[in-house]
Amino acid sequence: MKTKSPPAGASSAFAWSILNTVISRLGTLGIGIVLARLLGPGSFGTFAVAMVALTAILSFNELGVSLAIVRWPGDPTKIVPTVNTISVLGSGLFCAGAVIAAPVFTALMGDPSATDVVRILILSVFVNGVVASPAALLQREFREKTRLGIDQANVWIGAVLSVVLAFAGMGAMALAVGRLAGSLVSGAMFLAASPVPYRFGLDRSQLGPLLRFGLPLAGTSVIFFGVGYADQLTAGAVLGSTALAFYVLAFNLSNWPVSILAQPLRRVAPAAFSALQLDRPGMNSAMTSIAAVLAAATLPLILFLAGGAVPLVDFVYGEAWLTAATAISWLVIAATCKVFCDLAYDYLVVLGRSGTVFTIQAGSLLILVPALVAGASWWGLGGLAAAQAAITGCVVLPLYLWQLRENGLAIKGMLAKIRFPLAAGLVTGVAARVLAMTVADHLVALFAAATIAVLVTAVLLFRLREQIRELQSIGRAATVEVPA
Repeated sequence: MKTKSPPAGASSAFAWSILNTVISRLGTLGIGIVLARLLGPGSFGTFAVAMVALTAILSFNELGVSLAIVRWPGDPTKIVPTVNTISVLGSGLFCAGAVIAAPVFTALMGDPSATDVVRILILSVFVNGVVASPAALLQREFREKTRLGIDQANVWIGAVLSVVLAFAGMGAMALAVGRLAGSLVSGAMFLAASPVPYRFGLDRSQLGPLLRFGLPLAGTSVIFFGVGYADQLTAGAVLGSTALAFYVLAFNLSNWPVSILAQPLRRVAPAAFSALQLDRPGMNSAMTSIAAVLAAATLPLILFLAGGAVPLVDFVYGEAWLTAATAISWLVIAATCKVFCDLAYDYLVVLGRSGTVFTIQAGSLLILVPALVAGASWWGLGGLAAAQAAITGCVVLPLYLWQLRENGLAIKGMLAKIRFPLAAGLVTGVAARVLAMTVADHLVALFAAATIAVLVTAVLLFRLREQIRELQSIGRAATVEVPA
């Protein structure tokens, strides 16, 4: 049978996704600054404990089956009812288990007072399971313009309510209630925007293939969470919830460029690779082009954050948060490597190599945990961040590059495309560091360094205009012959 690709290309979806994320980040940045100054590291640490718990459950919440909708070569409507059944049942069980286990988790994280916050926030797990298939269908069809409205409702309703409740004196609970309210509203919008009517079913002929695809991916996601959040778990368990607040702030600052550009790309990349999965040369070319554009767009900004960490934290969040700056310079290294690890993850999953990804993540986690514990125990916050950077850059990324080469991608060609953006980013970082050390006025230093970073990024993207044009064609093929 013939299945028409969505009329919008991957680059169009990527543009809408970037706009979505930029609006969200810039809007919530101001609200986040207000909350950080209003609540202080203590309450933020309590909320950070709850967020780690939420992220852990979300990593395997719907057993990985929703991604099958994105990758499905035929008509996805045939598997949606079965996906809905698996997703809702699984998320309900996980949500109930997490609510019961909350006191044990918060005690291990060194903040028993966070139990009620965890229980309120964890209710978002069930909402996520209910809307998993509508979200995957929108992703498959590159409908990021629709996602923009949904995500903005989630962000703004949650953020504004959190600020109001924080001023009312609710502390960390204000953040949890706001987050849950945003999830409920966006969940209703996902259901309304679903391209396919929402219904349940259980086709036994599809159940086996879906679970065989999803369970290894869910297991991989758990390990992927462990690799991505073992540092925050270690910060809470070894250093305490207040140290966790400093670490989370440093982590969020170092990941600003990643969240603005790489995160939207991860919503588009699987669908883009899936559209080309019958054309391996085209898929490999798209991977190389995406990697080059991503490097140009993120590396100067990430390294600017490393160089200007101290004036940035002091000016934006205040002197009470300056401890976070000790971790940022290390965490930007981890963030840089993670950009390309995530892209490789999506590429390998579309190729059906979810077992390979699982092996990479599991092996990395065995090395990461003892390194993090040792770094935090011996050198505190900075040692924890340094251990995270070392394992991500020296273990996880090389393993992914090796597997990309084993699956037919020309690694040398891809690295050659990244070399110049990396060099330009390093120069930008050094300039930001020099300005931070020599200019007394933090606002002037930040403005000058940010101007350099933006200009360098613009020049790099202009040099890659041919690769950007190439990406504009992804997802616009008229028809693709696939098995029924």
